[in-house]
Amino acid sequence: MKRYTILVVVLLMSAATLLAGCDQQPATAEKRELLIYCGVTMMQPMEEIATIIEKEENCTITIKAGGSGNLLETIQTDRVGDLYLPGDDSYIVTCLAQDLVIETVLVGYNKAAMIVAEGNPLGITADSTSFTNEDYVLFLADPDTASVGRETQKILANMGILDQAMGNVQSLAANATELTDALKNGEADLIVNWYATSTWPENAPYVDALPISAEYAVKKKLVLGLLSTSESPELARKFMAYVASDAGQRLFNKYGLSDVE
Repeated sequence: MKRYTILVVVLLMSAATLLAGCDQQPATAEKRELLIYCGVTMMQPMEEIATIIEKEENCTITIKAGGSGNLLETIQTDRVGDLYLPGDDSYIVTCLAQDLVIETVLVGYNKAAMIVAEGNPLGITADSTSFTNEDYVLFLADPDTASVGRETQKILANMGILDQAMGNVQSLAANATELTDALKNGEADLIVNWYATSTWPENAPYVDALPISAEYAVKKKLVLGLLSTSESPELARKFMAYVASDAGQRLFNKYGLSDVE
């Protein structure tokens, strides 16, 4: 009887162990994640590429958009994230000097242009006099927050009219999107923005780009940087490789961020 009781207890314990094992589901591996800081002008191709990489790598990608200067401040303060794509490579130079970026890849080009309402109804000319003409409502980007604002300062300085032009500015926008909105809403007559923004379907019917002479405005490199804080560096490198690939370059060209003169 004693032996029988022991056997029953052992069987019950074995059954309980089996049942407990059935209740335990295999641990699901957490999805890898990427946090990307991206200037607003490059958001559209980067979002398309993020969708592709999420499917291919079964990961989650978050893109934080904003003015390149604001994004740099966030990176310097928060010390988190994986990739950074500002509107020109001067921000990457700063990151390299501060050991915030450990690898880079060239992904495209930006060039500033004077942007006016579609059809240029005021007959604004693509020269320095337009920036100092008080008959025009001039909006520019803030050089402390936006890459195009920093570039505009350089252009105006090259023209020798920085102080005069800044004295004629009605408002400073935080980023490229705010600039375009001001022009489309009729608040501004003239802005300086990245040329690419004038080619987008949501903007093209409402704006015209006036090229600025290469004497004053030059192509700016778009450089994607791998942040030293990245917790998924190999996944980040795969993203970088895709952006630099033929497929990625076609997307950047689609949004006016490749072949600019």
